[in-house]
Amino acid sequence: MASEKVDGFAFEQRHGKARVRLGRVWRSQSGGSHNFVEWTVGISLLSNCLAAYVRDDNSDIVATDSMKNTVYAKAKECTQQISVEEFAILLAKHFTSFYEQVTTAIITIVEKPWERVYVDGQPHDHDDAQELMFHIKLISCSGFKLGSEEHTTEVIVEKSGALRVTSGFQGLALLKTTQSGFEKFVRDKYTALPDTQERMLATEVTASWKYPFESLSAIPLQPSYFTERYLDVKKVLVETFFGPSKGGVYSPSVQNTLYQMATTVLNRFPDISSIQFKMPNIHFLPVNISSKDNPAIVKFDNDVYLPTSEPHGSIEATLSRIRAKM
Repeated sequence: MASEKVDGFAFEQRHGKARVRLGRVWRSQSGGSHNFVEWTVGISLLSNCLAAYVRDDNSDIVATDSMKNTVYAKAKECTQQISVEEFAILLAKHFTSFYEQVTTAIITIVEKPWERVYVDGQPHDHDDAQELMFHIKLISCSGFKLGSEEHTTEVIVEKSGALRVTSGFQGLALLKTTQSGFEKFVRDKYTALPDTQERMLATEVTASWKYPFESLSAIPLQPSYFTERYLDVKKVLVETFFGPSKGGVYSPSVQNTLYQMATTVLNRFPDISSIQFKMPNIHFLPVNISSKDNPAIVKFDNDVYLPTSEPHGSIEATLSRIRAKM
C-alpha cells in the first residue's frame, strides 16, 4: 500500500466492506439439478480519497454500502456457475474500472463447503444440502455430508491490469492412527517428551497457493480451471499425507510430512508458483490411570487417548519456486 505525505507524516489508508454474506442458486432451465454456493466476501479498496481524512471531504469515498450492494448485483449477473476465484476477479475488475479514484481492489472470499446430497445412492436433482436436512428424515438415503474445509481465495487487481491470485482452503482435518513417530529431537533439562516411533498424527491443514499469472490477460480461458485445480491440489495433499492405500507412509515429523506435501504439489502442478501451510500438531495424549489400590485401571497400549485442542504444536512453512534472474 503506497503512502502519502500528510502534514509531515507518511499516511497509508484503505477502506472496504467485510463479511458480506452471499448465497447463490443456479437453477437448471431444463428442470435438472440446482447448484448452490454460500460465500463470505471481503472487499478492500485502495483509492485516492485523502481529502476525506484531512479535509472532511467525502466526495471521493466509495460507500461501503455500495460495495455490499455490488456483491449481490454482480452475483445476479452471473447466469452460469463460477468459482470463488472467478467471482473475486470479476469484483476486483469492476471496482478498479468503474471508479476512477480506485487504484487497487483486494477481494477475499471464503466458501462454505455445501456438498450435494445422495438419496438412495443417487445425487438429489435439485435441493441443496441445507434444505435436504429435512427430507432425510422422511426418505431413505445413502448418506449426507457437510464438508469441513472451506475454499478460500484472495485476488488483487490494480487499475493497470496487474493481477495476483491466491487459492487455498482452511479447516481440513486429517488424522492417522499409525505410521507416525517423533524422535532424536533436542533434549535438555526442560524435556519430558519421550522418543516414539508409534503415535497418533492429527492436524487441521490451512493451505494457500499462488498462481503465476501477473495480468488479467494471462488468466487461463478454459472453463472450471480454478475449480479443477483446487480439487486436484487438495486430492494430492491428502494422498501425500496418508501415502499408498497399502501400507501408507511413515511420518517422522509434521515438518517432514508438510515438506513432502509441498514438494509434491510444486512438482505436479507447474502453474503453481508457491504454497504455504499452517499445520498444527493436534495432540492425542496416551491415557494411563492408576490408583494406590489398582496400579492399572487403564494401561495404555496404543488404544485409549485423551483428545486435546490446546496447547498444540504450531508448524508453518512456505515453499516457492526460485525464479531465474534475467
